[in-house]
Amino acid sequence: MEPLSLEATESSNDMINIVTIHWLSSQWIDPQLDHLERNLGGPFRVFASLNGPEALGARSRFHFAEDLPGGHASKLNALAQRVLQDSEPSDVLIFLDGDAFPVQPLGEWIGRTLAQHPLAAVRRAENAGDLRPHPCFCMTTVGFWETIVGDWRPAPWTSPGGEEFVDAGTVLYKTLLDRGIGWMPMLRTNTHDLHPLWFAIYDHRIYHHGAGFRSRFSYADAANVRVDARSARTWKGPPTLGALAKTPLKDPSTLMRLRPRHASTLGRSAVKTARRFAMQRYARRAETTSSDVFSRLTSEPGFFSELDDAIGTCH
Repeated sequence: MEPLSLEATESSNDMINIVTIHWLSSQWIDPQLDHLERNLGGPFRVFASLNGPEALGARSRFHFAEDLPGGHASKLNALAQRVLQDSEPSDVLIFLDGDAFPVQPLGEWIGRTLAQHPLAAVRRAENAGDLRPHPCFCMTTVGFWETIVGDWRPAPWTSPGGEEFVDAGTVLYKTLLDRGIGWMPMLRTNTHDLHPLWFAIYDHRIYHHGAGFRSRFSYADAANVRVDARSARTWKGPPTLGALAKTPLKDPSTLMRLRPRHASTLGRSAVKTARRFAMQRYARRAETTSSDVFSRLTSEPGFFSELDDAIGTCH
């Protein structure tokens, strides 16, 4: 199929529509809105899904804000439909994670990019070689999103490294592939990494804190402790040593029934316990770093140039 024609225009009259989600916290609302105001360089509206009393208390700061039902992808799709109801085809549509925002002016770059590509999005190649657009930042036009029936619903996808993902981005990725549509991937440009996945700068322009609304244990961390990240979240497999110890405490007679074959279970439980402690250490370390980074990014104007020394030099 022939690539679709581009709907973008470089007119400053095009509205920029931001779609974002803030889950059970208002922590990122001020930093996000401040950076949007500072760096978009044109008229914009923010459409938000706000969850929890704290976030909903800031509803008046958004053009549209509701506590929408469903998961992350469902909320993004619902907000996009709300944008489509009240926008022109040439208007800009940007999907933006609640803990993400531009860190330098985007005005001319937006028009120039959408004049050459129908869609530009973060691609987290650092996350097991991911090839898909990521909703922490995805930019297109209202007309293009409507034409392809854009959809963030998750679907199974296997990375080049063999990791299995079921999260937002797969359906959109397959739609672009099936239609033969090229898009512009925005890659991580950190010159200094505080973590292999979190605290990222993409294309020298977009900051994504990462896991700003959930536990900070990533596929990258799972690889470091040699444990499958899917089982890490559900703790499948043998019981931990602590769980094993509860049985003889409740029924001491079970010790008399131990046999040599049970040694393998004990060994696997010891490995699982060690990995679980390692995962908890990684998560605690990332949580501490996250708090430090948040403090600095809200108080030190030059902080982002420490992550990417090209910030301020791109136009």
